[in-house]
Amino acid sequence: MPETKKSFFDFALLRRVFRYAAPYKKKFYLSVVLAILLAVITPVRPLLIQLTVDKYIAHSATAMLINITLIQIGLILVETAMRFLFSFTTALLGQSVVKDLRVATYKKVMGLNLSQFDRTPIGTLTTRTINDIESINDIFSDGLVPIIADLLSIVCVLGFLLWTVHRQWRAGVQ
Repeated sequence: MPETKKSFFDFALLRRVFRYAAPYKKKFYLSVVLAILLAVITPVRPLLIQLTVDKYIAHSATAMLINITLIQIGLILVETAMRFLFSFTTALLGQSVVKDLRVATYKKVMGLNLSQFDRTPIGTLTTRTINDIESINDIFSDGLVPIIADLLSIVCVLGFLLWTVHRQWRAGVQ
């Protein structure tokens, strides 16, 4: 089988793969919403810790220290539940797309002419039907959506960092 030179990234192929994800828009949108919420929640904990150290520990405000600790614990529990739901949703999205791809591939292979099996090595067919589809699963469950979520988290953390530095700088100037 002659090798053809392919580009590193094929947008037409990615568009075809995303057609298989179209029936699962709700799962995709849920994972995007969870990614946005997690990106916003992630920098809140360090901000609460700063507040705790600067205001409550420094001034021995024990009652508020207990309250802020309970808020921290609640925030950690909410964040953990959301991360679990996010991981579960993206994995379910990937597996759903893979199931549809495998069914379509099976139908395609079963419809091939027998001479096709004589010309094509069995290893090539096996590799294409198993490994390539698993790579597509990785795009959905471990690739695209989690990468977007991580980028959103980085942007939110940097935003909170710059906001905090700006706030402290203005307090020092005045």
